[in-house]
Amino acid sequence: MSEKFEQISIKPGFMKHNGGVMFRNISETEYEFKSIIKDNHLNSAGITHGGYLSALVDAGAGTAAHRSAENAPCVTISLDLKFIGASKIGDEIIGQVKILKKTKTLIFLFCELKCNSKIIASASGIWKILKVKPSDLGPGG
Repeated sequence: MSEKFEQISIKPGFMKHNGGVMFRNISETEYEFKSIIKDNHLNSAGITHGGYLSALVDAGAGTAAHRSAENAPCVTISLDLKFIGASKIGDEIIGQVKILKKTKTLIFLFCELKCNSKIIASASGIWKILKVKPSDLGPGG
C-alpha cells in the first residue's frame, strides 16, 4: 500500500520528544514502523532501555490498530512484551505488526521488533476501538 514511511509523531508528546516514529501501511492487516536509537534511549548498560522499546511498540502497534479501525481512536487494553535481544545507539529498529482479528470493538495483534534482521522483542496486544461522537471531539471536531 505505502512505499514510504511517514513521521507519525507530529504533535507534542512523549514519542515526538523521544525522536518520533516513522510508519507505513503494508496491507489492510500488516504495518511497519521504525525508529533510530539515540543516546537518550539507552540504559546504564549501554543498550536500548526496555521502557523505550515498550513505548515504541505501543506507539507503532497502536497506530496500526487505529488505521485498521478506519482511523477511529483506539486505546491499549493489554500489551504483553517479550525481550529477546538487544540494540544499541545508531541501530534502526523496525517493527512489524500483523492484525490477527478485528471485531466491532476490539483489535488483536502481534508485533515483532527487529534490529539488523534479528528479532529483539515480540509483543501481543489488544486495543479497544472507541466509539466517539463528533460532539465529544470539541470545537471543529
